[in-house]
Amino acid sequence: MDRRKFLGSSVGATALLTGTRLSAVSQGRRARSLPSAGITELAGRSLRELREQYRRDLFTDFLPFMERYVIDDEHGGFRCNADHHGARVNQNKLSWFEGRGTWVYAFLYNNLAREEKYLNVARRSVEFILKAKPSDDDALWPKELTRDGKPLSSADGEIYGDLFIAEGFAEYAKATNDRAYWEMAKRLLLKCLRIYDQPDYRPTIGQTYLGPAAPPFPGARIQGVWMVLIRLVTQMLEMHADAEVERVAQRCVDAVMNHHYNPEFGLINELLNHDLSRPQNEYTQLVYTGHCIENLWMLMHEASRLKDKKLFNTFAEWFRRHTEVAWDDVFRGAFRNLQHVEKNIWVVDKVLWLQEEVLIGSLFIVEHTGAQWAKDIFDKTYNYVHEKYPLKQHGSPLWMYASDRKVSFDAFSKMPKRVENFHHPRHLMLNLLSIERMLKRGGHPARLFG
Repeated sequence: MDRRKFLGSSVGATALLTGTRLSAVSQGRRARSLPSAGITELAGRSLRELREQYRRDLFTDFLPFMERYVIDDEHGGFRCNADHHGARVNQNKLSWFEGRGTWVYAFLYNNLAREEKYLNVARRSVEFILKAKPSDDDALWPKELTRDGKPLSSADGEIYGDLFIAEGFAEYAKATNDRAYWEMAKRLLLKCLRIYDQPDYRPTIGQTYLGPAAPPFPGARIQGVWMVLIRLVTQMLEMHADAEVERVAQRCVDAVMNHHYNPEFGLINELLNHDLSRPQNEYTQLVYTGHCIENLWMLMHEASRLKDKKLFNTFAEWFRRHTEVAWDDVFRGAFRNLQHVEKNIWVVDKVLWLQEEVLIGSLFIVEHTGAQWAKDIFDKTYNYVHEKYPLKQHGSPLWMYASDRKVSFDAFSKMPKRVENFHHPRHLMLNLLSIERMLKRGGHPARLFG
């Protein structure tokens, strides 16, 4: 598509911009795009072949590498500061990666491989991170730790790390049937909200997206925060009903639907003022498409939990819109950062995590609706990712976590050395489960909404 004309590029966006009822547009397209028979293949592979490829990527490639090079058998936790061959840069650990790693291995145990060795990895990470728990209940975990758990840096003021720890605790609670860890997750959630609601939260957040010259933006409302929050609370509420947590979920949905979404160009702004009004400066042109696409599949999961068909269809249409806008028609793949909508200024690197968010979201839509457009997005993204990102030809079972626009190994080799222990296995596990469910239904769409 012509990227300079993207403002009117999709039916979903047109419906939103003209005020047409999105649910009617969605349902009309769905009725036309549902296959007459169940889906039998995706990305040129049968569902069974696709399932086996996902299983190899997870159980043959990723998990054995983690066991050999990253999991710390002596102290617990994850030593992710290593290259794609397992050579360690140092022994340090990050609290972000501990929370994420706990979730990965607890989720693996809960859903795909109920083996004690996986639960033990999660347990050791929980024990490791709890040693560094701040004595002040209102303080955040230190970001970096020594191999044996001593703080190397103070907390940086961001709540993401504690939210990832909470996500790990909640999934671990399910694995162990120990409600105490779910309650710990809730306390972390509410603490992080208190910090996020402070009017001076993260004044330099704009530099993350626009660079060092970005003006200060204290107290900004950040789509990335709502994203991590909604993923956490949806999973928590699937385990236990809780009125306080439910209100957080409602707040996240409202923030994105009624505030961050910008009807002028049919895209979601990353940053808003503290009162959720739109800033009158360069931030109103910022659309971080990576978070938009990632957040939208999470919001679809929330709509599924609520069994809200209209909400699901809205987020599915927005997912389509953002994926089409972010797609690189020259070299393929999705771009993560539209710094200025009207000037069409993009950061053009290619991060693996975003491509995998496209795969999670498009397959989830295929599973629930059978929509041909979602199948098309999955097909082209899956084939692109498998062509560009795996490091097999370079002697590693891992995939490049980021690169330049063309996804060259040379660009990847110059990046900081680390093993990505979250987005990649999350994609493999969630999509493997989706494919398993599709196979059980003979490829027919789920009947979640009746």
